[in-house]
Amino acid sequence: MAHRIVTLPGDGIGPEILAPALEVLRAVGEFHFESHPFGGASIDLHGTALTDETLAACRQADAVLLAAVGGPKWDTTDPAAPRPEQGLLGLRKGLGLYANLRPVKPLPALYEASPLRRERIEGTDLLVVRELTGGIYFGEKTRTEDFASDVCAYSREEIERIARTAFRAARAKVSSVDKANVLETSRLWREVVIEVHAREFPQIELEHVLVDNAAMQLVSAPSAFEVILTENMFGDILSDEAAMITGSIGMLPSASLGAPPATTPSPDVDGVKGGVCGGMFEPVHGSAPDIAGRGIANPLAMFLSAALMLRHGLALESEATAVESAVQRALDGGLRTPDLGGEAGTEEATRAVLAEL
Repeated sequence: MAHRIVTLPGDGIGPEILAPALEVLRAVGEFHFESHPFGGASIDLHGTALTDETLAACRQADAVLLAAVGGPKWDTTDPAAPRPEQGLLGLRKGLGLYANLRPVKPLPALYEASPLRRERIEGTDLLVVRELTGGIYFGEKTRTEDFASDVCAYSREEIERIARTAFRAARAKVSSVDKANVLETSRLWREVVIEVHAREFPQIELEHVLVDNAAMQLVSAPSAFEVILTENMFGDILSDEAAMITGSIGMLPSASLGAPPATTPSPDVDGVKGGVCGGMFEPVHGSAPDIAGRGIANPLAMFLSAALMLRHGLALESEATAVESAVQRALDGGLRTPDLGGEAGTEEATRAVLAEL
């Protein structure tokens, strides 16, 4: 039975890296792919970054694979104008995706590609667990000609569920990142995390790190972290910073997960599996409009995002491992895209990984 995957090519290099990712997926399993416009592409077609039709399709899919959104074409300071990023926020809310997982594990083959010295990044294997549907990005917003505000708000329930996600992912240690010396939301965050830890996960070590200190430690001693638990905006910033440990933001995948929507799975039709969405999976990098159409985009983060989809969205562990191992072997064999200091284009990188599969 084929799994139903909604694909969102999006903007910029998005379509260029999504197409080879589907080739990689077809090499390890049987899938039914259904493409929908999203982000800036959807704004051009429909006037909105996320249509009701696309959201409904995502809810009925087994998983969503997103490439990239955004670009200067849609940049504006007009609060009434549609923006591609509004589609991301709408999908997260609409699918109940409250937990964003961003693994950061530099591969030995790429140690020299990192701007940090080898001895600083050796042994780093951390996971950023970012709360995805609360905080300042979703708070009430006001705007006049001379004043603007963005409300940062969190409830106990929102903090409890993301804390559980982090503790369940940890083997030994969770570093909860906040700004409790200044922000009331962070003080509530710290109190609730302490309660969840004491009540449900006392066997896991818990430490509290102020966000500015965490930013410093990520570049001075990243291997000291195992699981970083943090709120929406802090997680957005810290995970992009952590991406450079791997050598390039073009190497970092992500998974956005949540409780299944309260809908009934659609019936299986013509050998295609029906289901409710098991998550959205996307590379951390942006749409890179400056290199779009040149055939030089690094597709590896897209491949690794597909692997996270196989593991977390579809429970296909051996297939996920096969994709990740193929990427690592291709890099061990010398594959380097321009962002990694080499000359391999998108097509060459794809062939190298497919050869390892």
